[in-house]
Amino acid sequence: MSAPASMELLPAIDLRDGRCVRLYQGDYDRETVYGDDPVAQARRFADAGSPWVHVVDLDAARSGEPVNRPVVAAIAGAVGAKVQTGGGVRDEAAAEALVAAGVTRVVLGTAALEDPVLVRRLAARLPVAVGLDVRGREVAVRGWEQGSGRDLLDVLGTYEDAGVEAVVVTQIARDGTLDGPDVDGLAEVLGATTMQVVASGGVGTLDDLRTLAGLVVDGRRLAGAIVGRALYEGRFTIDEALAAVAESG
Repeated sequence: MSAPASMELLPAIDLRDGRCVRLYQGDYDRETVYGDDPVAQARRFADAGSPWVHVVDLDAARSGEPVNRPVVAAIAGAVGAKVQTGGGVRDEAAAEALVAAGVTRVVLGTAALEDPVLVRRLAARLPVAVGLDVRGREVAVRGWEQGSGRDLLDVLGTYEDAGVEAVVVTQIARDGTLDGPDVDGLAEVLGATTMQVVASGGVGTLDDLRTLAGLVVDGRRLAGAIVGRALYEGRFTIDEALAAVAESG
C-alpha cells in the first residue's frame, strides 16, 4: 500500500458496553462517556469529510471477547469513510469476520506480540495493521493492562518485512490527556521503520495536528493521526482538523 501524499486524519470511536468512551492514559477506571450511539457518531465524522474512522473495541481488547463486533459492523455498513478497527483480534476468524463486515483495515495488537506468525499469515491476504501501545518504549498488551517486556523498536523490526499496511503507535501516557503527542518518540519510529506510521495519543490542539503533519524524518512523514477526546470536547471540528493537516502536509 503506497503512502498517502499527506497525513490523514482518523477520528476515533472507542467502544465500551456499546457506548462511545475515552479512557485517560489507558485506565479503564478513568472513563468518560461521550455518547450512546456510536453509529451516529461515525456518520458525523464521515459526513464532515473524514477519510477514515478509527474504531477500538475496548471490551475485546481487555478480554479477547468480541463484545462490540455488531456495533463495529453497523458502523462499517453505515459510513462511506474507510474504517480501521482493532481490539481483541487474536485469531484468523476474528479478522475475517471484521473484513467481511466491511472493515477496511484490521489492527492487531496483543497478537502482534504473542503470535507474530498469525500476523504474517493474515497480512498475506487481508489488510492489517500492527498496533503497538507503549509506556515509554515498552509495548503493552491485553488492553494496555500488561507490559510485554518488549522494546518498541525491537518489535518494529519484527514486522518490517511482514507485509502489514501500517503500524499504529499509541503513547499510553499521552492518550486521552490532550497534552500533546510524543513527537520525539514518533520521530524515532519514523526513522526506524519503512512501514507507514499512524500516530495516536495526546492530540489536544490544531497546532498538535500541524506539528504531526509537518513531521518529516529521512524524507518520510506520518501516514495518519488518530484524534479522539479533542473532537468530543470541542477543541476543534473535523473541518478545522482537516484544514490544519492539509496546510501542513
